[in-house]
Amino acid sequence: MKTLNVDLDERSYPIYIGSDLLSQRVLFDAHIRAKQVCIVTNETLADSYAKQVAATLSDYQLTTVVLPDGEAFKTLDTLQRIFDQLLEQRHNRTTTLIAIGGGVVGDMTGFAAACYQRGVDFIQVPTTLLSQVDSSVGGKTGVNHPAGKNMIGAFYQPQAVAIDLTVLTTLPARELSAGLAEVIKYGLIWDHEFFEWLEENMEALRQCNLTLMEYAIQQSCAIKAQVVAADEREGGLRAILNLGHTFGHAIETHQGYGAWLHGEAVGTGMVVAAELSAVRGYISSTFVARIRKLMAAAGLPIHIPSAMTNEEFLQLMAVDKKVLDGRLRLILNVDHGKSAIFDDITEESVKVALDRCRKEI
Repeated sequence: MKTLNVDLDERSYPIYIGSDLLSQRVLFDAHIRAKQVCIVTNETLADSYAKQVAATLSDYQLTTVVLPDGEAFKTLDTLQRIFDQLLEQRHNRTTTLIAIGGGVVGDMTGFAAACYQRGVDFIQVPTTLLSQVDSSVGGKTGVNHPAGKNMIGAFYQPQAVAIDLTVLTTLPARELSAGLAEVIKYGLIWDHEFFEWLEENMEALRQCNLTLMEYAIQQSCAIKAQVVAADEREGGLRAILNLGHTFGHAIETHQGYGAWLHGEAVGTGMVVAAELSAVRGYISSTFVARIRKLMAAAGLPIHIPSAMTNEEFLQLMAVDKKVLDGRLRLILNVDHGKSAIFDDITEESVKVALDRCRKEI
């Protein structure tokens, strides 16, 4: 097992990366303060990984909350189910919530932990590649609103993140590809050598070679931990982690939550961002082509939805969390492995980039 740390003073916590972590009692014991534990999972995982963790922690006072599976259920109504069970089972302020699932479960469990009795402990046990390299680390929690993705939430850090590599062997190919989008992001925003490594190893990653996957996850988490430690609440630097997300969130909202997986939408959004970077002269068309090729090799879409107009994109982007004082902030590639935040993007340049990402018929 490898251990990374997110350094946030009194809110610091470890990220454990290894195999068969779900059965390691000592790992959980170190981060549970008292006897009450509430496992939050979804219908798909309730009889597998959630049951395995429950067996590991069998002598705790356990409550299990099973949520419906899917982005469409990342709502306040679903969140209420967690509060209902916590209150019904009389969980107190020393309880610990354990999120077992992908980003939807992790985000909602973290938000519930931030709100219940004004804050209780929680542990992240991410079971998708995307949640392992992105949503489980950094303390962003929340739910969606019909008008925008993740518009209701809080910054609230977990006590620990336990990344079990073995769960990836049962992940559907589409989910694995969605996670690879976020892995590619780290190569684009921070580490060009990692980007080149991904170009060389993408085929093996899609086959879930666990040795290579461990390295990819470790590199991704190390980069995110460094960025979060420098800017926990996204006042500046942390915004670079949103490369492609403003475009991706617009796609998810327009298409209906769950129609596109988050990683699929973000992957396409990163292609749009790359085209916009090229429009502004920051990167070459040759590098854009490499980005497109790597996204496609990861099994990701590289074209925006054909039915989505430029005006619809701009309307949905206008309610994104990255908008400040009416000015849209976008993250763009400015060189190989480097990115920056811009708030002077014109609608005309965005439309040019979007048009470059429409599928030719």
